[in-house]
Amino acid sequence: MNFLISNLFNKNYLNKKVIVTGHTGFKGSWLSIWLYLLGAKVYGISDKVPSDPSHFNLTNNEFVEDIRIDIRSQNDVVEVINDIKPDFIFHLAAQSLVNKSYDFPKLTWETNVIGTINMLESLRKLEKKCISIFITSDKCYENLEWVWGYKETDRLGGKDPYSSSKAAAELAIYSYTNSFFAVNSNISIASARAGNVIGGGDWSLNRLIPDCVRAWSNNEKVFLRNPYSTRPWQHVLEPLGGYLLLGYKLANDYALHGQSFNFGPHLDKNYSVIDVVNQFSKTWDIAKYEIEKDIDKEKYESNLLKLNCDKALFYLNWKSYLNFEDTISLTAKWYRNFYEKRELPLELTKKQIFFYSEIMQNSLNY
Repeated sequence: MNFLISNLFNKNYLNKKVIVTGHTGFKGSWLSIWLYLLGAKVYGISDKVPSDPSHFNLTNNEFVEDIRIDIRSQNDVVEVINDIKPDFIFHLAAQSLVNKSYDFPKLTWETNVIGTINMLESLRKLEKKCISIFITSDKCYENLEWVWGYKETDRLGGKDPYSSSKAAAELAIYSYTNSFFAVNSNISIASARAGNVIGGGDWSLNRLIPDCVRAWSNNEKVFLRNPYSTRPWQHVLEPLGGYLLLGYKLANDYALHGQSFNFGPHLDKNYSVIDVVNQFSKTWDIAKYEIEKDIDKEKYESNLLKLNCDKALFYLNWKSYLNFEDTISLTAKWYRNFYEKRELPLELTKKQIFFYSEIMQNSLNY
């Protein structure tokens, strides 16, 4: 299995210095381990661990050089990146919760927009070749409740502070790319917009799967805010595989510089909140839920969101591999393992990365 994963992406990350911002978060922690298994020297930038428990604390301290700075501090960001001189950057650091964005709108905008601009400013001062993938969100699109999927060329927007801040981050990336990294630059940039991500080790507040496991592990009932809302649910390894593939392709094809890519399930694979809960409950001994009646109407949440990922398929040969049942199964297995203390979280995380890497390798056929 180690030989298999070391050859994934044509050894693109082997012995390379890779920065992951937001490495203490759910997605960042999984990505840091995957990069380590690919042979990269991983540096993590974050200000804190966002939850307790956390995937990062349970698995990943030994795989990453842990650097604690606030992404909103331009001087600190520029200094760290100039000191490391990375070959690759994956920028995931963000305030990523819609509900929290209503409570802390200024923090959300500063983290998601100013933090992104600080990363871009640091690239302006970096005098070496660097491939940079900026991860934003599927919620960066102006959501008109369309029944078809949003394409990368569709209008950006957002009613809540989180969504609008992600749209603004995309505009900042576009502006800097065309103003400062337009042609013949050592810096190559692309942005990635992923659908709703689930998987083992997420304990964020007001997210569906973490809410379920917290409640059910204590024999409590979970309350569902928007049971019939539809989202592009996908296992965490699906978009992370897309980000890694995008980094590989961008390193070898400058024509992708400045492009944006959606990463999500096929358009006919979107499921509602209640679909996810019902499927997930099949793996839990005691699973109870109730539809919440008193919802704060002032906090807008979309009912329907789909992504069109044809561009990623055409240019990157990327697609979603896991079906809905497998996505839920892998997620449930990780949490059951944690609460029942069957296997170390790190070992199961590695096994799931190896499992998914084999699927990717067989499909990509390098």
